[in-house]
Amino acid sequence: MNPLYIQIKKRITESLVGGLWHPGHSIPSEIELAQSYNVSQGTVRKAIDELAAEKILIRRQGKGTFVASHNEEHNQLRFLRLTSSLGDKEKLDNKLITFEKEKASNGLAKILGINNASTVVSIKRVLTFNEKPLILDLIKVPAASFRGLTPEKVIEKKGSMYRMYETDFGIQMLHAKEKIRAVTASAEAAELLGVSLDSPILSVERTSFTYDNKAIEWRLGLCLTENHHYATELE
Repeated sequence: MNPLYIQIKKRITESLVGGLWHPGHSIPSEIELAQSYNVSQGTVRKAIDELAAEKILIRRQGKGTFVASHNEEHNQLRFLRLTSSLGDKEKLDNKLITFEKEKASNGLAKILGINNASTVVSIKRVLTFNEKPLILDLIKVPAASFRGLTPEKVIEKKGSMYRMYETDFGIQMLHAKEKIRAVTASAEAAELLGVSLDSPILSVERTSFTYDNKAIEWRLGLCLTENHHYATELE
């Protein structure tokens, strides 16, 4: 049997999955949760410590504990790790290239845990930093999880898809797995990013997950790195 604090962590996570507490909102105090779960405050604190370390919850001194949100200024680009090598603050925007619905391939269906016959929304866009093309993004999400997703919504969010997932569909992306490799620009990538054919670019393939560790988005980003680098932190 799992330690008691792990069981409480699971119960808190289940409440988040069920929508009891929403992104950006506070959760009950440790004392209130301890009473609700009939455990010690220390057990609740240890469970919350782990969820805070995983950036699912955020502690704010003197204010309480809040559900992490992609709406917060410091968290909007949580998964976008391409950074100016000069340290410049850049304006992010996006240009939508295509927005289509299609049947999931066998490989994609396996990644997203959906039926082979399921429909996915396929989005192709160019992310611009200070109005210069920097990333060619190919995004695929299950249509059933994003009913009402339109090209207009993609354009409206100015590049922040995770913010849109959260605010418009109640889906909070929590963590991601990535595969990074160097590739050369195809004819399409070269044209959309404004570089020569076969120029070196960075390929970032990402699968993003929500609270219950459910894969909900597959994405391939083709990135220019002449004046940018991919920044990450290892713990």
